[in-house]
Amino acid sequence: MILKYIQERRSWLLLLGGLQLLLLFVAYIDASIPFLPILYIVMLNVLVCAVFMLFRYPRETRFYAKMAAWDEVYELGAISGADSPFQEIVQEAVEGQTSRYRREAEENIQLLEQEKDELLSWIHEVKTPLTAMQLMIERIPDEPLQTRLNYEWLRIHHLLDQQLHQKRIPFMRNDLFIERTRLEPILHAEIRALKSWCIPKGIGFDVSLEAEEVLTDGKWLGFILRQLLTNSVKYSEASDITVESRLEHEHAVLTITDQGRGIEAKDLPRIFDKGFTSSAGRQEGAATGMGLYLAKQVAKELLIEIGVTSAAGAGTTLTLTFPRENDFVRITGM
Repeated sequence: MILKYIQERRSWLLLLGGLQLLLLFVAYIDASIPFLPILYIVMLNVLVCAVFMLFRYPRETRFYAKMAAWDEVYELGAISGADSPFQEIVQEAVEGQTSRYRREAEENIQLLEQEKDELLSWIHEVKTPLTAMQLMIERIPDEPLQTRLNYEWLRIHHLLDQQLHQKRIPFMRNDLFIERTRLEPILHAEIRALKSWCIPKGIGFDVSLEAEEVLTDGKWLGFILRQLLTNSVKYSEASDITVESRLEHEHAVLTITDQGRGIEAKDLPRIFDKGFTSSAGRQEGAATGMGLYLAKQVAKELLIEIGVTSAAGAGTTLTLTFPRENDFVRITGM
């Protein structure tokens, strides 16, 4: 702040220094003016100016130091106390801008909340005709047509489900209920929901659960598994998907291994990025790039670590490492 203060007052300091040099120059070229008394006066002037600057420095920089340390976007109490007309101009301008931004932010938040509520309402409304469509599809006698319709119906259902949970994720902490949760019923429910995709492709599941319970929220865990299993089924053909759980260092670990096309090395670091579609997904044009991203966001809130190992043409293994009870107590206070 001292250097900035000197830079701010540079023109005045140069003016004062120039005047002192002018006095010395006049005394030097005019023999009738004694040089030493003028030098004494100049030194006294410099000393008085230095003492004056030291006295004024705290008062003149107090307001700007508050501005420099201000980190609250809409809290103006920290920058009050302008001591000069120019500081008052700055303070009034900042207060006016902040008040306007606060109003605009509140309006935007209200619009976003309204948009979110309308979208959630629309999704719930769409689920009703989807359920009716599923009942109609089951009555179609043409089995190949029924299979194709079931496939497309499930795609629509998953896209709506992703949208629903995407809007809920920012507020999911209000909806969390952490408890000892059995893996088997959640896994079986998600696997049954995918049967219309699995049967035509000849995909089966080999489930072995050594660790039968995990510490998590069952509903949100179901959403994570839905995204991972959907990806495994989507990129596999005529092979089994292995789901296993075990205990490692007091942590429950769940692995989902498929024998599908795998993930190319260049795509592997980015598969959890928002909107990223792998090379294969980009060629097919059906991937949204949201499933794994949303799964990662939910897992982060549940303190679940997601790992992935894969190679092109060699299948993919996704690993979920669940927290211990003291991990939740330490990090979230639950």
